[in-house]
Amino acid sequence: MLIAGPTAPAQAVTYGTPTIALSASYLSGAVGATGDPVVNVTVGQSGADASALTVSASASSKASVAGTGDVTVTVTGAVRQLAVTARGRGYTNLTVKVAGLGGKSATKTLYYAASAAVQNPADARYLTGSADASAAVDVGGGYAVVADDESNVLRLYDRSRSGAPVKTWDFSSQLGVSKEVDIEGATRIGNTIYWTGSLGNNKDGEYKAPRNTVFTTTVSGSGSGTQLVYGRSYKKLRDDLVAWDQANGNRYGFAAGTADGEAPKQIDGFNVEGLEFAPGSTTTAYLGFRAPLAPAVPGGKALLVPVTNFDQVLASGAKAVFGAGVELDLGGLAVRDIRKNAAGQYLILAGSWAADDNSDPYALYQWDGVAGHAPVKRADLPTTDPGGWEAIAEVPDLTAAGARVQLVTDSGSADLYGDGTEAKDLTHPEWKKARAAWFTLNP
Repeated sequence: MLIAGPTAPAQAVTYGTPTIALSASYLSGAVGATGDPVVNVTVGQSGADASALTVSASASSKASVAGTGDVTVTVTGAVRQLAVTARGRGYTNLTVKVAGLGGKSATKTLYYAASAAVQNPADARYLTGSADASAAVDVGGGYAVVADDESNVLRLYDRSRSGAPVKTWDFSSQLGVSKEVDIEGATRIGNTIYWTGSLGNNKDGEYKAPRNTVFTTTVSGSGSGTQLVYGRSYKKLRDDLVAWDQANGNRYGFAAGTADGEAPKQIDGFNVEGLEFAPGSTTTAYLGFRAPLAPAVPGGKALLVPVTNFDQVLASGAKAVFGAGVELDLGGLAVRDIRKNAAGQYLILAGSWAADDNSDPYALYQWDGVAGHAPVKRADLPTTDPGGWEAIAEVPDLTAAGARVQLVTDSGSADLYGDGTEAKDLTHPEWKKARAAWFTLNP
């Protein structure tokens, strides 16, 4: 008969100090928003299964912006997802805590900012990382490449979601510039995207050479797999426009509008904000002007100037050749963007020529692209939300009932969080954001 010896005592488990990491230390939301950005919380503890750890968050400063009950943590395992529902506008700090086994814990601070509620929040999405969206080009699969007029960075966003860009590209070195091109317009033909700077002076009336730039990028892939490669550039389009206008009696005052000391965003200024090809053409492109109006008097018409060899201007550096200016009645407003769909239906985003115009009217006009044919208003746009409407993401079938279009704001000068700081001057990129919103067009 065998007699068992004494049982060895169970060894006590030694747990290490828990670890916690946030995918972003700064997070932006909006009151009433749908699908605000989230933060991934990665946790661990030696000697413990990550699923056994508890993650929570508590308000550590201003609970009127977001409190403990406004934070939700979902998903189990090593990576949790933390979302915040904004209660009010402003800033607050949230303490994110992981409670491990053995009574041990660790914390991180999440710095949170919430902007005010907007009209129709269910139709709004927030593109973070930049506040100065200025042009957008659809690349399929619900994604768009969005330009910024304060930098030369192009950003790829999922148009259906709020959050950071999926990819970014900065072609400054290929362009040979160290300052912003002031990208304001873009359009796509096949696998080529054409981008244009404003071509105008800066806000102080000074000539800055990088702004006199148009360039191309070549697209491959689509959706989240989109890739961009730099193509070619041309840096004399402004000069060509001034010479053409002078040769035709200075009808549009381009020489005066580009003179030293002349601000670009005035009724007789010089500022390009739209770019789109003419009907059925891959060679003639319309430049859409925010200023001047034509003629440059209150109540004047919006101006498009056709560049009839635009493809060759970029392909070989050929001097630009122009057709007669196209003058459109947009109710005293100017071109802020112009875009067409595959069926040749044009949509014009119209707004003020003025610099500080967030309270001025905006509207959407349908057009057939033919000089002499009048555009038709399809929608008035709200002006009470922060930021000016700046870009059309994609043109729907304009004959379809209930057609909806997504627009993007330039929110750079907006005080998003109520502290007097313009969005473009915010320290943290995660707090900078432009707003994309869907609008239903009137029949």
